[in-house]
Amino acid sequence: MLGETKVSFSGVQPSGNLTIGNYLGAIRNFSLYSEAYKCFYCVVDSHAITVRQVPAELRRRTYETLALYIACGLDPQKNTLYVQSHVHEHTELAWILNCFTMFGELSRMTQFKDKSTKHADNINAGLFTYPVLMASDILLYQTDVVPIGIDQKQHVELCRNIADRFNQIYPGTFTMPEPIIAKDGKKIMSLAEPTKKMSKSDENANAVVYILDDKDTIIRKFKRAVTDSDTCVRFAEGKDGINNLMSIYSCFTQKTYEEIEREFEGRGYGDFKLAVGEACAAALEPIQKEYAKLLADKAYLEQVMAKGAEEASYVARRTLGKVKKKLGFVIPSSHT
Repeated sequence: MLGETKVSFSGVQPSGNLTIGNYLGAIRNFSLYSEAYKCFYCVVDSHAITVRQVPAELRRRTYETLALYIACGLDPQKNTLYVQSHVHEHTELAWILNCFTMFGELSRMTQFKDKSTKHADNINAGLFTYPVLMASDILLYQTDVVPIGIDQKQHVELCRNIADRFNQIYPGTFTMPEPIIAKDGKKIMSLAEPTKKMSKSDENANAVVYILDDKDTIIRKFKRAVTDSDTCVRFAEGKDGINNLMSIYSCFTQKTYEEIEREFEGRGYGDFKLAVGEACAAALEPIQKEYAKLLADKAYLEQVMAKGAEEASYVARRTLGKVKKKLGFVIPSSHT
């Protein structure tokens, strides 16, 4: 345990350019917990390899994701920022937890079904069991809260099931984590198919706004966003495209839907799409500038990685040691 201070944990894969969905649904909210919680925020590179990666790109994106963490407001002095594969306890605990996870539970995971469809030529065991690694990520740090997007809720529920099952047999081992889902921006949808979540792996570049898109690209993408045959900016059932744009605009401007409807009363979708694009670009500009500065200083990023891995390993070792003792493993004298 970490004493009286509660723990927050979350992670992002370095497997593709991060979107405004990643930012609004998760990363932007991470810094809110820095004062009240001990925060562990991880670049989950081990999760990324369930899908084939180009090694050089995975390395580059690992640095980029860490730089984006910091650029989005995560101070390395207040948060433990590190790379998952630098802390071997993640995968070691995952094997143990595999033995406390039911096959049926994993077969019901929505993301396994989705990824199996997308990568039918590579339905590997890691793709099936990676929710157990995610549970390991969380439980290693005796995590109290997990800030997530709504699409990750099923994974945290599975994590809780695994923790409860283990605790039933070996009481007092794991803290039971609670998911925290942001009310605003919890699920940003595709600009091309507004009934589908915005995904960094979408083959249609116009469907996705990336955190690092320049202003002209952002505005162009929003201008092309799918809406409907109506011309009234209002939040209503059946207006998925406009509802999504209103959600995005609300996140970036802090305006309510009622205020947005009043602002654009009597104005068409063209004006509204432009305003959404400009608000998004304005919010991302300072992040992009800070990111560029950070990425140019590779030595600093490696320093952050090393410090974070050392901090994370200290806590992870304690939890893993407790688990091994309860299971009856012989602990080498050098580890005690």
